[in-house]
Amino acid sequence: MKHLYYYDSQRCEFVIVEYSTTDKVIHTLTTWVMVGIVMAGILVTSLAYLTGSPAEIALRAENNELIRQHQHHKSNIAQLQQQLNRIAERDNTVYRTVLGMDPITEEERMAGVGGADIFSRFDGYSTTATALLRETSSELENMKHRLSIQQASFDEIKAFYNDNVDKVRHLPILRPVDGIILSGYGMRNHPVLGVRRMHEGLDFRASVGTPVYAPGDGVIKYAANRAGGYGLTIDIDHSHGYVTRYAHLSGFADGIRPGRRIQRGDLIGYTGRSGVVSGPHLHYEIIRNGRPVDPLNYLFADLTPQEYKMFTRIQLAQNER
Repeated sequence: MKHLYYYDSQRCEFVIVEYSTTDKVIHTLTTWVMVGIVMAGILVTSLAYLTGSPAEIALRAENNELIRQHQHHKSNIAQLQQQLNRIAERDNTVYRTVLGMDPITEEERMAGVGGADIFSRFDGYSTTATALLRETSSELENMKHRLSIQQASFDEIKAFYNDNVDKVRHLPILRPVDGIILSGYGMRNHPVLGVRRMHEGLDFRASVGTPVYAPGDGVIKYAANRAGGYGLTIDIDHSHGYVTRYAHLSGFADGIRPGRRIQRGDLIGYTGRSGVVSGPHLHYEIIRNGRPVDPLNYLFADLTPQEYKMFTRIQLAQNER
């Protein structure tokens, strides 16, 4: 152990400094306290440098939560985009096709999207935040534009409807019978013949004697037994190039004969199992300009005959007030 000395002028010599026990304890504690303070300062400084201040930590956590929420909203936007795609497809393939209107092309629906960079204001954020904000904002802008196009399309359809009320009244848009669809339009294995062939209509489940109603105004074109496995069949000419067919019937309603004018919702016959069938049901076809088309595309009202009659009575009652 090293000693400290001081010079004693009276004795003219260096004398060893003697410390009391108390002085030694105080000196030791002071030394350790100072060392501890220095080490703590170094530790705090290092932690602050590596992890940031409490305010920075809180801000970083908040940013992470905002990014997470933004990603969640982005997922919702993607779902809305899919729904908008389905609406646009239905707009073209159902409403416009049925009414005889020209469809809107994808180029027309997307016209106006692009141009100057309107999202450059996000470039000052982090790389992750900038990319997320740019992508989400671009998708929202795209949806806003497409919604405006879709709204304009619906306005055009509404105007066309108002200008073509007579044509719309003749369109076969009502369910001919209250029953679920058993078989759709397209190629299938015939349930009786067992061969693969084109099924040119819809089959509705219905027990024998279920009422069948006209889906639009028209004139009875055919009401008799038809060859080809159809059995008792009714054809209705709705004009404007549309004919509907109802096969496998068990009978006709009173007064149903060729030349008879009928209105949408009128009773025309009863379901059965006449012709080549495996069980009772209604076979329903729509023929447009001489060619069969998928009737499912014309059921956009999706009303049962009973619902249509109820709405008609309500409308008539309101008009009489």
